Amino acid sequence: MRVKKITEVIGVKVYTDSGDYFGEVEEANLHENKIDGWRIKVSGNMMSLISGARGVIIPHQFVKAISDIFIINKSALPTPESDTGEVSEELA
Repeated sequence: MRVKKITEVIGVKVYTDSGDYFGEVEEANLHENKIDGWRIKVSGNMMSLISGARGVIIPHQFVKAISDIFIINKSALPTPESDTGEVSEELA
């Protein structure tokens, strides 16, 4: 396994584990010298999924692979239901 520098990952294309193109890596978020999450610049066709936001932070635990491409777990993405602002019955 080859270890990559963070600077080598910036600009790498991001795909979901189901094969959908999601965007590009913009930056890494560090906490106590460890990668905490990744800021992803979202592609145009995925913006509707996240209510028009230009980017999202994906926690590092949802990253499945980093190489020539970046693969994230699709469950890390917000669902349309979570954007409605409704409180679930469990939390109410």
